[in-house]
Amino acid sequence: MGSIHADAPRLDRLHRALTGRLAFGDRLVYLGNLIGRGRGTLATLDTLLRFRSLFMARPDAFACDTVFLRGSQEEMWQKLLQLQFATDPKGVLQWMLDQGVAASLEAYGIDPREGLREAAAGPRQLTRWTSSLRQTIKNHPGHYELLGILRRAAYTDRNAAEGDHPPNGLLFVNAGLDPSRPLEAQKDSFWWGGAAFGDLPRPYGGFARVVRGASPDRPGLALGQFTATVDAGCGHGGGLLAVCFLPDGSVADQVEA
Repeated sequence: MGSIHADAPRLDRLHRALTGRLAFGDRLVYLGNLIGRGRGTLATLDTLLRFRSLFMARPDAFACDTVFLRGSQEEMWQKLLQLQFATDPKGVLQWMLDQGVAASLEAYGIDPREGLREAAAGPRQLTRWTSSLRQTIKNHPGHYELLGILRRAAYTDRNAAEGDHPPNGLLFVNAGLDPSRPLEAQKDSFWWGGAAFGDLPRPYGGFARVVRGASPDRPGLALGQFTATVDAGCGHGGGLLAVCFLPDGSVADQVEA
């Protein structure tokens, strides 16, 4: 599933559409940017938790069958909780607010201007503010825990090792990667490394396809030779898209809300 950006009504509609399409052995990967930009952060996280419970309740399903990736919005949110350690906390916070974090703060009843004031007041006051923010999130059951289990990337089993032919399996990321680096050394490339993503010249790491959920172009479903983008512009006036991939990287189904 592509970027949600806290559009809870679309997420709920897409969940309902997916229910009738689920097959035995399916796994569900949310490709990051669960929150941010939209005002429905609380409802979105609640909806994700409910659907995860329903997904796990299927016969022979396991908790690991549902994966939530950390998108750029969630990465900024984690950095926000440690803002007192930044060298320029007010400047960093202002940049985060401009990128969509303001909507998430307001959803929890927090005025972003308060954070800017505390950031300018000094590390002690800012630490109190981030601690209060952390507690506010904890007051909503499951939210802090969900935001704490987000993965940087996810992948399916591969039947072929890197260099074998044909490549097999899928790698899931938020926005991109650096093809010159191994998976464990990507660092921030998962969120800010989307340039020329669709032009990946060869299979990365032996995977048949790398699938991302965020693109500045928001093209819907866009397939490259070894890549796929799943982003119909949810949170930016577009729809929310989910795509069913087979292990060889081909598309079996797609649905949009």
